[in-house]
Amino acid sequence: MADIVKIRQQLGEKAKDFIARSRNAKVCLPSSIYSQSLAVTGLEPKGLEFNFKAADKKTMGLGSVKDRVNIGFVCLFTMLCGVSGIGVNWGTQASHPLPPGTIVKLLRDNGFQKVKLFDADYGTLKALGKSGIEVMVGIPNDMLASMGGSIKAAEKWVAKNVSEHITSNNVNIRYVAVGNEPFLETYNGSYLGITFPALRNIQSALVKAGLGSQVKVTVPLNADVYASSSDYPSGGDFRSDIHDLMLTIVNFLSASGAPFTVNIYPFISLYSDPNFPVEYAFFDGNASPLNDGGALYYNMFDANLDTLAHALQKNGFANLPIIVGEIGWPTDGDQNANIEYARRFNQGFMSHISGGRGTPMRPGPIDAYLFGLMDEDAKSFAPGNFERHWGIFTFDGQAKYPLNLGTTNSGALVPAKDVRYLEKKWCVMRPSARLDDPQVEPSMSYACGLLTALALVMGHLVEI
Repeated sequence: MADIVKIRQQLGEKAKDFIARSRNAKVCLPSSIYSQSLAVTGLEPKGLEFNFKAADKKTMGLGSVKDRVNIGFVCLFTMLCGVSGIGVNWGTQASHPLPPGTIVKLLRDNGFQKVKLFDADYGTLKALGKSGIEVMVGIPNDMLASMGGSIKAAEKWVAKNVSEHITSNNVNIRYVAVGNEPFLETYNGSYLGITFPALRNIQSALVKAGLGSQVKVTVPLNADVYASSSDYPSGGDFRSDIHDLMLTIVNFLSASGAPFTVNIYPFISLYSDPNFPVEYAFFDGNASPLNDGGALYYNMFDANLDTLAHALQKNGFANLPIIVGEIGWPTDGDQNANIEYARRFNQGFMSHISGGRGTPMRPGPIDAYLFGLMDEDAKSFAPGNFERHWGIFTFDGQAKYPLNLGTTNSGALVPAKDVRYLEKKWCVMRPSARLDDPQVEPSMSYACGLLTALALVMGHLVEI
């Protein structure tokens, strides 16, 4: 496969030439292809008309073979640029993390154009400097109270974790994620009163720092903040217990030119509902479609995203940009968490969004971040035994399964390079130790807390 960057450059010139010569002609070209090409090339459709019915089938309404070839270039150009730069979540809850520089190299080798962080670790951000990778930096939930309670605290945080890295380290910070799924029902309302004040103060701090137009605030929310009253996407609206709060936040995001960020997990629906149709979680088109007033939904992702789109439209924010902050599939810890399902889901998702078709309510490229980059063996098992196994790479940066992101020459994931390994050691009990000794349990807990150990969970070996 040729270098994709060179291809994009060549096709970009072809698209510009074709569109420029077609401005005063009647061209039979799907409007979605044409409009996306215009968006990339920067040309305006002055005097251009579309002729969808009267075009000759052999020439597609154009007078030369050269023009027909150029349409092919535009179509291929659109296919390559249909995804708004795939991103990935970089979590750091690992007992043996790779050096940040190694991970940044891994990101670049695999063509990730965007990365979403859950905190603002200095070493991580510094390593991202001059990489060109777009960064969403995070404020953890446990910092929301201090950010919302003091504008000075917010200004200090922005100065240290945003301004400094942009000006001194040349980090391409584009978003600040204020909290992470703070309105989950399992949190019992712990962050309901402090999330919006934190959002407002961080936005004010960004404006004061002169970064209001460059860096946007957002709140990554779980898909449980909205639901449908009819089991169809068109019945979508925000959860009744937080409806007013959601409108306050959405209105603020809209006024600030900021996006709505949502995490969508078909796996969780399958995990929590034994009656959930398995095929509807994937993108193969094998599931019976959901017909919502003529709009057909063949997979849960499209239906879920459009439920949000309907909720926004119903409340007067039809054009608010949406970012899919997290989407992925784990490889262990549940009967449906396995290598094959993870590969099938993630490859299906990449293929699904690669053409830039979008959903019935939101046609066009989808801005998304895969979850996640690597397994994190220090995460809690509380959400489920699968929680440490979301990575497309293992903890040491090795690809778990074949996955074509459309960003590498080989069409395969590129593993981390120059990984240094510790000497292999095993933790075993002394032959003289007695199992009824009261010190056995605390000693095992201590040892497993310091080392990477294994346990049998549902018949699988998983890290603990």
